[in-house]
Amino acid sequence: MRAYLRAVLIAAATAGLANAVWAQSSNPFSGLFGGTRDEGPVSLRFQVQGGDDLDQRLRNASLIAGALAEGRVTGQDVLAAARADYARILGNLYDLGYYSAIINITLDGIEAAEIAPLDAPEAVRSVVVGVQTGPRFRFSRAAIAPVAPGTDLPDEYRQGEVAGSGTIRGAARAGIEGWRNVGHAKAEVAGQDITADHVNAAVDSRIGLAPGPAVRFGRLNMRGYDRMNPRRLAKIAGLPEGERFDPEAVEDVRKRLRRSGVFSAITLEEAETLNPDGSMDIDLTVVEQKPRRIGAGFEISSTDGAMVSAYWMHRNLLGGGERLRIDGQVKDIGSDTSGKDEEITLRIDRPATLTPDTTAYVLTGLARMREEDYDEDTGTIGLGFNHIFSDRFTFDTAIQYQFSRVYDDLGETDFKVLALPTAVMWDARDDENNARRGYYLQGEATPFKGFDGTDSGVRLLGEGRAFYSPGAEDRFTLAGRARIGSVLGSEIGNTPRSYLFFSGGGGTVRGQPYQSLGVEEIQGPNGPIKTGGASLATLSAEIRWQVRERIGVVAFADYGEVWAEDGWTGGSDAHSGAGIGVRYNTPIGPLRFDVAGPTGGDTGEGVQLYLGLGQAF
Repeated sequence: MRAYLRAVLIAAATAGLANAVWAQSSNPFSGLFGGTRDEGPVSLRFQVQGGDDLDQRLRNASLIAGALAEGRVTGQDVLAAARADYARILGNLYDLGYYSAIINITLDGIEAAEIAPLDAPEAVRSVVVGVQTGPRFRFSRAAIAPVAPGTDLPDEYRQGEVAGSGTIRGAARAGIEGWRNVGHAKAEVAGQDITADHVNAAVDSRIGLAPGPAVRFGRLNMRGYDRMNPRRLAKIAGLPEGERFDPEAVEDVRKRLRRSGVFSAITLEEAETLNPDGSMDIDLTVVEQKPRRIGAGFEISSTDGAMVSAYWMHRNLLGGGERLRIDGQVKDIGSDTSGKDEEITLRIDRPATLTPDTTAYVLTGLARMREEDYDEDTGTIGLGFNHIFSDRFTFDTAIQYQFSRVYDDLGETDFKVLALPTAVMWDARDDENNARRGYYLQGEATPFKGFDGTDSGVRLLGEGRAFYSPGAEDRFTLAGRARIGSVLGSEIGNTPRSYLFFSGGGGTVRGQPYQSLGVEEIQGPNGPIKTGGASLATLSAEIRWQVRERIGVVAFADYGEVWAEDGWTGGSDAHSGAGIGVRYNTPIGPLRFDVAGPTGGDTGEGVQLYLGLGQAF
């Protein structure tokens, strides 16, 4: 005799089980080691017959285990969790293809399903969860139609594979997504016929899809804005009205609005019905953030002194999403090797200029640098454009004029350049502030034209970072960084000092004093003047170990080399450093404390201490 089980495709496997309570333990260590264990005053045991390695999975899903881990051990708490666990465990078994399972949950020997909610015992000493999985069902047929070209159906949804309910749901979602990706925004499941043959442990699954008509984007209906100009809001959103519907285009709208920084909440909804012309409107609701924001940062080194930075920002200066940001920074406060450096910059960004993904900006800056052998005052003004091609790929180009005046043993020297800095960035990290996997690449090229004795040339700088965490828990992370740079076509004495390269300090070689490695190619009346070099190469490696949820430790080694001539030629000097550090995770990034010392070179001695916010790279 054949027994049949018909199930609605998307419905959860809870039919016939009333008073289900859906919850999940908030304790991150709940069910960590599995097996039989004593949950305080209540003993919980899982007895699973059939299936492989199910004990831990079912325990992790169990509401009883979650309740006990959180200290909810009264008879009423245990009974409520136990009655809900029938559906919880059954749903997990259905996902794995077990449709003939028998579940028994006993509280001190009494079946929990037979205890009325109002008759809960005062206390429960022993809970036993018994599961007989029965056979594992496989697909005798796995059909879905019609399917759009390019649809990526789950590999598991085919004849002979395990017939998990999650696989069936996944196939239906993939089918709908496939039609939406080719413009059929209203695609849906038209019908399903799913039959379980308990004699042969087989599932016959047939899913019918209704693609609906091809849809074009209609209007963007906006509400919720206050100070924002609606015309500019629509420009920033960049909805391609009149074009074929594409879910990625809707997501791009969300990303652009989020990048603008103007809004604290963004909701995009597709209209339930199509317009008479077959187009579909998108409803946008936004909530604006407070327009002004301030922030600050710091870093402390035992030799280089302290660095303090702060900024003030207006998110919507003129009502069109324009962002004004003023940054100030003072570094080398109390440094043993140089004077105090000061810098202030003002930048205005205007999103959706030229294209929805292009931001135009104007910047100006003033800086006073007090280095070991020279002082430099610099002023910069520029106009630039930043274009985001994708979540990973960014392009930036600008035109800048820079004037700097240097005071050293030679007296006063002026440098004037018109530059075209251009940069490309590819960011494939999993987390910008605390990466564990992925990589980051950045390349910069700055052609510059010199005036009144300043040479012309091009400044190149490239950087690569890589991160790898073996294992599923990401407890250990291997991190590396390499940087190379060179100024081509310009004599070192006729090159703006800010274009040259130093090594040493928290950003290059930890354990060595800040900018302690340079070159002495310029001769002054009192001997050679130390400046940055024409070429640079640095390497950094870290081993990061996450000891606890918020606390991590790091071991690192850095190396840097500076050349006197372009193209990494001519004389060079190198130094290195190594150390250990502690990281404390905060909502805005890891708090960093490093201790390092020199391991090579003659530019420093003794221990260097670093305190800052964020990973070193």
